[in-house]
Amino acid sequence: MRQFHYDPQDPPTPTPVNFDDYCQQKAAPDGSSTYYALRRAPVASQPLLTALYALRRELEETVKETSDPTIGRTKHAWWQKELASLFNGEPSHPVTKALANANKTALDEPLRASLDTLVDGFGMDLDQARYLDWPGLRRYLDQTGGAFGVAVARITARAPDPAAAWAAPLGSALMLAERLLELGDDARHGRIYIPIDELQRFKVTAADLINRKYSDEFTALMRFQVERARKALNDALAAIPPAERAGQRLLRAQAALALASLDEIEREGFQVLHQRIALTPIRKLWITWRTR
Repeated sequence: MRQFHYDPQDPPTPTPVNFDDYCQQKAAPDGSSTYYALRRAPVASQPLLTALYALRRELEETVKETSDPTIGRTKHAWWQKELASLFNGEPSHPVTKALANANKTALDEPLRASLDTLVDGFGMDLDQARYLDWPGLRRYLDQTGGAFGVAVARITARAPDPAAAWAAPLGSALMLAERLLELGDDARHGRIYIPIDELQRFKVTAADLINRKYSDEFTALMRFQVERARKALNDALAAIPPAERAGQRLLRAQAALALASLDEIEREGFQVLHQRIALTPIRKLWITWRTR
C-alpha cells in the first residue's frame, strides 16, 4: 500500500494525495480492529466514517506523539482552526477534505459540536497525564470517546438527535477499554489512565506501571479495571434502542472486539505492562462478522 504522510507544520507539497486512501491507511490499515469493524457499516457511509476515524487518529497522534509540549499545543491549535475551516467550506488537510467530499450534508452543527468536544478532550492530554479520581478520568473519557461515539452514531442512526443518550456512554466505554489495552505503552510515555486514588487503594504506584512491575496488587487492580470496563460496555450495548441496532453494527462490532480483548487480558493474567495483548486478524474477522 502506498505510504502517505501529512504534517500541518510541513510546507505544502505538490504531490497529489488520494484522500480516501490516506484516511484508510491512517484509521484502518489492513488487519486492524477498525478495518474489520468499519466493514460492518453501511457501504455508503464507510468513506465518511473512515474519515472520522482518521481524524480521531490524527488528533490523538498530535497530543500523544509530540514530545515538545509547545509543538503539541501549536498543532492542537492548528486542528481547532482546521475544523472551523472544514465547516466553513475551506478544508486543507487530507482528512478534512475527505470529510467534506464524503457527505457535505452530514457536516451539520451537531457533528461540529461533537468534533469540537473531541478536539478539546484530546487537548486535556497536553495539560495532564494523570487523573486524581474516577470523575476526573470519566470527564476525559466522555470528551474523547463519548463525543466520538456520538459523531459516529449519528451518521447511520435512524433518529440522529436522540443518539447522544446511548452513543456517548458506548463511546466512553470503548475509550476506557482501549486505555486498558494500551496501559503499558501509555505508562512508558508518562501517561496513566488509572485514577491515582485507585492506585493507592490497591497499593500500586505509578513507578510500578512505568517499570513493568507485576504483583498480586497489580492483578487485583487490573481485575477491578477490566470488570468496570466490561460492565460499561455491556450496559451501553444494552441501552441501544432496538430500532437502532442494525444501523449501529460498526460501534457494536467495536464493542464486541473490546469485550473479547478484555477477556484475553484476563486469560493472559493481566500481563499488559510489557506487551499489547491483541486478537488475531482471523478472530477479529469472526467477531465482527457475527455482529448482526
